[in-house]
Amino acid sequence: MILHHDTPPQGTVRDWLDHRASEGGTAFVFTEDWSTLTWEELRAEAARIASALTAAGHAKGESIAVMHPNGRAGVVALYAALYGGFRTTIINLAAGQDAIAYALTHCEARAAFVHDSVAELFAKARPEHMALLDPQAPGSDTELHEIAPQDHALLMYTSGTTGTPKGVVHTQSSLLAGGWTTTIAHALTPEDRGLCVLPICHINGLCVTLMGALVSGGSLAMAPKFSASQFWSQAGHASCTWASVVPTIISHLLQGSDGPDKNTKLRFCRSASSALAPDVQTAFEARFALPIVETMGLTETAAQILSNPLPPGTRKIGSPGTAYGNEVAILGPDLSPCPPEVEGEIAIRGPNVMLEYLKNPEATAQTFAGNWLRSGDLGRMDADGYVFVTGRLKELIIKGGENIAPREIDEALYSHADVVEAAAFARPCASYGERVEAAVRLRDGSPLSAAELIALCTEKLGAFKTPDHVYLLPELPKGPSGKIQRRKLTELTKSS
Repeated sequence: MILHHDTPPQGTVRDWLDHRASEGGTAFVFTEDWSTLTWEELRAEAARIASALTAAGHAKGESIAVMHPNGRAGVVALYAALYGGFRTTIINLAAGQDAIAYALTHCEARAAFVHDSVAELFAKARPEHMALLDPQAPGSDTELHEIAPQDHALLMYTSGTTGTPKGVVHTQSSLLAGGWTTTIAHALTPEDRGLCVLPICHINGLCVTLMGALVSGGSLAMAPKFSASQFWSQAGHASCTWASVVPTIISHLLQGSDGPDKNTKLRFCRSASSALAPDVQTAFEARFALPIVETMGLTETAAQILSNPLPPGTRKIGSPGTAYGNEVAILGPDLSPCPPEVEGEIAIRGPNVMLEYLKNPEATAQTFAGNWLRSGDLGRMDADGYVFVTGRLKELIIKGGENIAPREIDEALYSHADVVEAAAFARPCASYGERVEAAVRLRDGSPLSAAELIALCTEKLGAFKTPDHVYLLPELPKGPSGKIQRRKLTELTKSS
């Protein structure tokens, strides 16, 4: 298999795993016990389990559910289903029992790989017919299903914060393209080792890190979950050269007392999943002398669509960058491209775009404008092709008929060094239709008051956009990727 920077990877995940196994080398290092998994070992285990699934009568493209946290067993289960030509159905372990039950039923899987740590949750959410799969089942000489690049490979459910979760279907081809966009944007090579602290049941953890390593030929150090107290030591012990994180992780690291040691091999951290406040990025880089490459991706695009270039390329603070491996445009209300600096909806087309929403042709049709996938995010593009995200269509606060982007308020709050997490949101209001409120988590021991934060916003934004109330919370609700779930805040703070 040959990797080209101007054309997406050809073939299937099986082809690429076979190729990596033939080359040899370490694929994973697991930080909980520092055990390793080579590409050859991973291929052998994946092939054995895939043959057992095939012999048991599971059809090509059939959903195989995977309920696993980060770790060796989860990686093997995921690759086994992909290798066998099944539709690997990753279940978001943080979604809650109802959403998990919906996904397990909707995907029509007959069987699931389930980690012991979530066995009780699975027992409560499982459909009656669903069986447990044994990862130790012996292999079979049954010939594996023939698979092609356009066959179903991955089914991942959206968070469902705006309604019923939708099942995003990726093909073998689009899944590989997700790893390729990361590889070419960050110039990943077989010598690179990423630090994976994001859950692989989320598109960032799965495509950016797992598929990025498969396509680039590098390796991963995988942690069970993010730990602020262990992040730097894990990166150093495993000789990691890069890490994929989210803005809340960056804020937590900035508040910690540790940092990379002088012998670190880290050359950059990439940030995705939600907007990174410019003041947080600037403070992080000044303190740790480590560049942050801001990016943007979607479940529907196998993660990355935009990235800033690596140094010494021009990184524009406040922008997730330019398109790599796909095309990005700003569409107006008539769905035609907007000129530079004009706000519209961010849209994407390319090899990494999903096939469809499973069993939901209406949502699929609404999401596509011709061959452009509509993101639901608002933004503008400058003359250099850098995109600046200005808000989300469904999250705009409409106060007195004026549109207010929550991100603008978030950034004002993050400008104070004591703010670890911040999110503005709308509250129904009889006078204005909606009013602005915000929730904030402060660093431990901070004496900062809500009144002082309101004064800060007034100074930076003016009275109209300033939150009427700022709630100081011990923790803001977050999804599995660490993204703050803004829509939960209205209910969470109702009686505060």
